[in-house]
Amino acid sequence: MPEGGARQLALDLPHAESFRRDDFLASPSNEAALALVDSWPVWPDRIAAIVGPAGAGKSHLAAMWAERAGARIVDAASLVKAEVPRALATGALLLEDLAPQRVDEAALFHLLNLAREETAYVLITAKKRLDLEGYALADLASRLRAVPVVQLSPPDDALIAAVLVKLFADRQIIVDEETVAFLTMRIERSLAAARAVAARLDAASLSRGRRLTRALAAEVLRE
Repeated sequence: MPEGGARQLALDLPHAESFRRDDFLASPSNEAALALVDSWPVWPDRIAAIVGPAGAGKSHLAAMWAERAGARIVDAASLVKAEVPRALATGALLLEDLAPQRVDEAALFHLLNLAREETAYVLITAKKRLDLEGYALADLASRLRAVPVVQLSPPDDALIAAVLVKLFADRQIIVDEETVAFLTMRIERSLAAARAVAARLDAASLSRGRRLTRALAAEVLRE
């Protein structure tokens, strides 16, 4: 369609994100967390945590570990004390998105104790440190302070650029180095921002009948 013609309707079709090990992009910002996942089951402690901001790669790392360990996956907000033995039935559990006021403290305390008793593995993901104030149970807070934590740092430019290339490739979009460099310098330093801009540019390219270029990227970002 000519660039000056009517815009096409951009269908918001889902693009499945791969959480395979081969699709994980390693960088200095995530090397400690990746080493933790890759070193399983040789961990210094059977309970560990990966902490970092939204979009930093926690979900990908956690999914890699869960597949490797045969772990059950439970969102922290849905943890119920009566279900803790079942959650640990495979000997490994991924507890996602832990935060104060977002979890039943009695259930979490029971989980940590039972995991120790049964020598089960538990990987916790959280946006903020586990030792923050906010837990009413003093014994629970003490247990959380003892959990070894690996911190995800904000992604560097090289990682953002590599993620953009992968996201566009997943959408079968060819993009040149100039456009990737332009975007890398102008979006927020987070994987979430990279995903969002890839989706916006995919939709814009389709609706306007134009291939993705630096000019189109600049136009969309101005909007």
